[in-house]
Amino acid sequence: MGTAIAKRFLAHGWKVQVWNRTRDKSDPLLQLGAQWTDRPLTSSSICLISLYNSAAVKEVFENSQAYEWKTKWIIDTTTGSPDEVEPLAHFACDKGAAYLDAPISGSSQQTLDGEATVIVGGGASDFEACANVWNCLGGKVYHAGNVGTASKLKLVSNLILGLNRLALAEGLAYAESLGLPMQQTLDILKASAAYSKVMDVKGRKMLQRDYSVQARLHQHLKDVHIILASAAQQGQSLPTTTLHEELLSRAVSQGLADYDNCAILEVLRGKSP
Repeated sequence: MGTAIAKRFLAHGWKVQVWNRTRDKSDPLLQLGAQWTDRPLTSSSICLISLYNSAAVKEVFENSQAYEWKTKWIIDTTTGSPDEVEPLAHFACDKGAAYLDAPISGSSQQTLDGEATVIVGGGASDFEACANVWNCLGGKVYHAGNVGTASKLKLVSNLILGLNRLALAEGLAYAESLGLPMQQTLDILKASAAYSKVMDVKGRKMLQRDYSVQARLHQHLKDVHIILASAAQQGQSLPTTTLHEELLSRAVSQGLADYDNCAILEVLRGKSP
């Protein structure tokens, strides 16, 4: 996702500086015109963050604590734990920066194409100050409320998205077992009341068993862990998400962790890609 974000800003003529915990992962962006920085929070007034989880963001903040930050607005697109977002905002505030949690709903390809939805939590004035960022970053942008609200909404979105993807995979596995022509089946499903956007994004990939990565399966399992932990705090039962966690864990045990998340189909087919 971070690569897709950087590519989008480069394509729109922004001066982009990049940093990654594994430097060689930034090489393709450097070849596109980005510049490397060793201290991202001291290099620009706006810093976009896209990391695995909130703990990784905290680590970056702590490692930068000794430096004077030039950054005035931190836009954190990480899908993280709502409980961990507010402390990050306080940390940034102590360094003179406003923090906005801004998780992105959509695949890396949708982000690259400007079709993703950005959900933003933070002060209204800070949201408005970053208007040029939102205009470039997403097809639709929503200011959800205070810091942490966007992270909660993203978890709700990911819960439903993941179950839609699972439902499509199970339906296609069932159709295959019935001997139905698969492309025709998908076309009819898209025109039926069963339609969801997942069919547009993942349907072809599932039929072709194309598991090239838009979003890794283990990353969604990470999100499901966060969702279930958050629900448990509220005393909320999520039975279908609990089952989804079990199936995703089974996929990881079968070696599918670094495949695209639509590879959940293989667990339901009982086969290996």
